[in-house]
Amino acid sequence: MDEVIAAGDLEIRPDEYLVTAGGQVLRLSLRELQVLTALARRQGRIVSRAELYAMVWGGELRDDDRSVDVYVHRLRGKLAGALPDREFIHTHFGFGYRFAPERSHAFHRTTTQR
Repeated sequence: MDEVIAAGDLEIRPDEYLVTAGGQVLRLSLRELQVLTALARRQGRIVSRAELYAMVWGGELRDDDRSVDVYVHRLRGKLAGALPDREFIHTHFGFGYRFAPERSHAFHRTTTQR
């Protein structure tokens, strides 16, 4: 049976190289799909940049390598374009990244009482 990772309106089918957001196909490169899948499989858990690099690229992260950050940035843009009311990838400075579907801060509204 093919793996399906669901997170709100986002559905990842790594065995089919398919990601849908709100029922629409999200166009990702193979590496973007690999990064997203690695994070989504560890939903709710902080994954270090080094751990993510090892899982996706299969090697050891060098100090000056920004590959993980570049791909996370690209993914955030594509996910925000497809599902602007949700954030999926969260940065934990000094630790790594966490995958969890949460309401986007841009859509949080505060009400004022008169």
